Amino acid sequence: MSEYTILKVYETDKVTNKKVNDLLNHEGIRRDGNLDYTCAMFDENYNVIATGSTFGNTLRCMAVSSEHQGEGLMNQIVTHLVEHENSKGNYKLFLYTKTNSAKFFGDLGFYEIVRINNQIVFMENRRDGFKNYLDELEKTKIDGEKIAALVLNANPFTLGHLYLVEKAAGENDYLHLFIVSEDASLVPFEIRKRLVIEGTRHLKNLIYHDSGPYIISSSTFPSYFQKDESAVIESHANLDLEIFIKIAGVLKINSRYVGEEPTSLVTGIYNKIMSQKLPEHGIKCVIVPRKAEAGKIISASNVRQAIKNNELEKIKNLVPESTYKYFTSPEAESVIKKIRSEANVIHY
Repeated sequence: MSEYTILKVYETDKVTNKKVNDLLNHEGIRRDGNLDYTCAMFDENYNVIATGSTFGNTLRCMAVSSEHQGEGLMNQIVTHLVEHENSKGNYKLFLYTKTNSAKFFGDLGFYEIVRINNQIVFMENRRDGFKNYLDELEKTKIDGEKIAALVLNANPFTLGHLYLVEKAAGENDYLHLFIVSEDASLVPFEIRKRLVIEGTRHLKNLIYHDSGPYIISSSTFPSYFQKDESAVIESHANLDLEIFIKIAGVLKINSRYVGEEPTSLVTGIYNKIMSQKLPEHGIKCVIVPRKAEAGKIISASNVRQAIKNNELEKIKNLVPESTYKYFTSPEAESVIKKIRSEANVIHY
């Protein structure tokens, strides 16, 4: 077998990036929008014959040229990506793959977390990773007739979020509040978490959780082998629900609350699937109409837009006092700068 070279692909290397894109397209894969590292394997003529990428602690966009399949090149790409992540201190790694490729990655040391037949398999490189996560959650289990759950990204925490939390907390004995800990939002996780806790401190029946690596945001869900946007949303919703159903079983959760967002394609499809699937597992799905201010729905997107437009006074009626206090403090300067530098802060 010939000796091939694996090298990092830099964003500025337009020639190699085009070769990577051509290989991915030829193998039926689209370049994912969320990548922070890409490598390519070159033959002796500098042709790209294999590639792979990462985003955070996930492996993505892996492909081998059809002319070189069967040579064990994917093993080398995966080994390279794992070593790259390990060098950054990331030892718990995840990947998403087509269902017909799961066995191959299983042979490389990845274990199945959940599977959506004919769509996607979510895998990790720890045999007991998800089990250990559930074991930790079980320590927070509390008895009650009505146990609810709510998952928030809170980018940032608004009065709309607060309304949703208060409604869920008021209608149940206890509320498990999961804060998406994936750091892919304009407002960093530690700030989002702090603002959620500060803004809900008056509620005494909340149990706070970092979502960990198993509940991921729709903005970073992989799309590279999905046929279109609707397929991506459906796969994410189904995957998320399979994981949530396992979590609900451990914590005895019997209802999940979600906010309605009439203008959001993502939320519309997601909520539809959730309202169909959760009741099949004895979990009530409660879709709550969003809180409005001056006839407009309060959303984190609108808050970010006001911050981007340097109109901080506008957010005063859209966020809890603790959130407003943060954004008008020197501490928020770097986050505000990041929001203002973003081309588009409205997420659908």
